[in-house]
Amino acid sequence: MASQGLVYDGCNFFRQRLVLSTLSGKRVKIKNIRSRDDEPGLRDFEASFIRLLDKVTNGSRIEINQTGTVLFYQPGLLYGGSIEHECNPQRSIGYYLEALLLLAPFMKTPLQATLKGVTNDPTDPTVDLLKLTSIPLMKKFGIDGEGLDLKVVKRGMAPGGGGEIVFKCPVRRTIKPVQLTDPGKIKRIRGIAYSVRVSPQMGNRIVESARSVLNQFLPDIYIYTDHMKGTHSGKSPGFGLTLVAETLSGTFLSAEMSSTPQGKGDPVLPENIGKNCAKLLLDEIYRGGCVDSSNQSLALLLMTLGQPDVSKVLLGPLSPYTIEFLRHIRDFFQIMFKIEVQKPLEDERKGGDKTLMTCVGVGYSNINKTLK
Repeated sequence: MASQGLVYDGCNFFRQRLVLSTLSGKRVKIKNIRSRDDEPGLRDFEASFIRLLDKVTNGSRIEINQTGTVLFYQPGLLYGGSIEHECNPQRSIGYYLEALLLLAPFMKTPLQATLKGVTNDPTDPTVDLLKLTSIPLMKKFGIDGEGLDLKVVKRGMAPGGGGEIVFKCPVRRTIKPVQLTDPGKIKRIRGIAYSVRVSPQMGNRIVESARSVLNQFLPDIYIYTDHMKGTHSGKSPGFGLTLVAETLSGTFLSAEMSSTPQGKGDPVLPENIGKNCAKLLLDEIYRGGCVDSSNQSLALLLMTLGQPDVSKVLLGPLSPYTIEFLRHIRDFFQIMFKIEVQKPLEDERKGGDKTLMTCVGVGYSNINKTLK
């Protein structure tokens, strides 16, 4: 067991295991990857993810058996630098970018990653969502400065893709502990209604229907329309909406929806996307917390890697993905969180149960960073 490092079964939570393995330096073996499927082994998008990890590290050892059902991964040093990666269109760029957000601050040299593929699809977090919520969250942990940037160069909808984004991130030797326990009241809502290879009117229809729901609660609402034309519009038609609510204490809560790819499922009207996305945002606000559900694992990882001091973050109900992430953090870093469930007071209508997560950081130091 010691020579093999950690051993896992099945293809679930594939990214979590490889990312935490890379940060902790512990080897990992994943076996029985879809071994009972008609098409066993790794999927193309997972192979693409492994290639991306190989590009940002130096000296990683990756072994996959012939059927693709067993993967052995020995992480190398996180190198960073300037990379380009063609993401597999089965999953959107958000699938790959989420992992890079976790790894980028701990590289040897600042990362500049150009990722190409699908920027917006209904399954993964879109690039817009990560830009509007994950980047501000990283700044709270001391990962900031001019070097932190995420730009959508071309927008590509599923299934054709053709999008392109540039993500830049500075390196940090240490992560500072945080105390995020007061979500604050909502002060404004911002959003982006995007449309590519369809009439620009689609964006306006989405905005109107979203406002019809949100204006009942708040006057300060501004939703930009983003209509990319020509070479910047990717290969497939589509439209969607990303909404972000900002609170007085600087918390960002988000929701998003995008149209279903051609040939998959029933077509969706822009009015339905606007209304349903607005309701999803209200649902997220009801769940509350200082971090929205799509960024829970990012916050928990940065708390784990912080200085040996107490970090506290108030979250809404934990998502199943986050619960599994906590188990993996225990495996790789031997860190256990103290979890307190806070019930809302009876006379206050403050939404559902909140979860207060507390831990002492492992004092992770970026050994890859070059000395100045």
